[in-house]
Amino acid sequence: MDQRMMETTNTGLAYLQETFRGKRVLIFGYGREGKSTENFLKNHCMPETVDVFEGKVEDIDTNAYDVIMKSPGIVMLERREKFTSQTELFLNAFGHQTIGVTGTKGKSTTASMLYKVLHECYEGDAILLGNIGLPCFDYAADIKSENRIVFELSCHQLLHITRAPHISIFLNLFEEHLDYYGDMEHYFAAKSHIATAQVPGDYLLVGENVPELSTEAIVIKLQKPSRNYQLSIPGEHNKLNAEFVFKAAALVEGTNLTAARESIESFEGLPHRLQYFTTVDGVKYYDDSISTIPQATIQASESIPDAGTFLVGGMDRGIDYSLLVTFIQQRQDLRFVLMYETGKRIYESLAEKENVWLVADLREAVKVAKEITKEGAVVLSPAAASYGYFKNFEERGEVFKELVRAND
Repeated sequence: MDQRMMETTNTGLAYLQETFRGKRVLIFGYGREGKSTENFLKNHCMPETVDVFEGKVEDIDTNAYDVIMKSPGIVMLERREKFTSQTELFLNAFGHQTIGVTGTKGKSTTASMLYKVLHECYEGDAILLGNIGLPCFDYAADIKSENRIVFELSCHQLLHITRAPHISIFLNLFEEHLDYYGDMEHYFAAKSHIATAQVPGDYLLVGENVPELSTEAIVIKLQKPSRNYQLSIPGEHNKLNAEFVFKAAALVEGTNLTAARESIESFEGLPHRLQYFTTVDGVKYYDDSISTIPQATIQASESIPDAGTFLVGGMDRGIDYSLLVTFIQQRQDLRFVLMYETGKRIYESLAEKENVWLVADLREAVKVAKEITKEGAVVLSPAAASYGYFKNFEERGEVFKELVRAND
């Protein structure tokens, strides 16, 4: 019997199969998620046709298709008929057993920590997927009813959803992605769907700096940790992330909370997030390439006790850098090597430049950092996006490590 026609007790998979059965499907965008959709349709569904398109939305003949699967990176602020996404359909199918995690900062760390806790301490096991780099359709066929799904959700994935996770975590909100959304109002509106699309009986765990939003979920506001977590990763902010994880785990029936505390404290973090990786000539080097906003760089200075030199700058997306400019002026005990577009903008905004150096790129920044840093750690914490100079923040972090080690 054809694998796609086999009976299944996976009701979520059955929903997805029925959604695409006999339909003319267009995959709009052919990156990681687009290829994942194509593979899912090939192996588990029976659509009438499947096409792929990578052009402008205005050039799509919508009359030729029943379902248009949009990739999250494509800018389309308004909702359009027939357009949907992996995230929307997956949450329609599996939202009742999903814990969603969003926020400007900390969502990958929090989602990964929560997955570890549920994998180790929940009797029904867990699955980690989503914005962390794991397309949700890749897992849809293997999900069991007892599984709990930890879904890291970006603003782009949340933009048009109509069903939210059963448990939603909204960590925080800071200025970000203004090149896509134009202003904070639209950015927050996209993020807020993780709560506004919830239904009675759902739960929302929300941070103190998230604006008020309308939701039918039971709301739990978290402002500070209620426990003194002894974490294996640096940063006071991670203690609050740990509190979100513990509270979410406590909402999952069948979780051993005594073991959960131990699991949280043994979590060793993720690459490119305040990650120590080497010592050269007595100077420690840290990779915090995930830092794409000013608050993250300031946070890094508070999390690494011996931080001395920061490498800052990247793609200019129009966000406000006044907070970081003030911080640089106030912290004359620290050194800042500024690079790329945002580095130049910050440099030009500084009245005093005694503790700053302006360079062209990361290679030159590492060279200067080695020359000026005789004590205190060197930290790559760019406070800016990597695009235009690197494929992503992961590549930026790996290049940084290679440059540091080149002459060690």
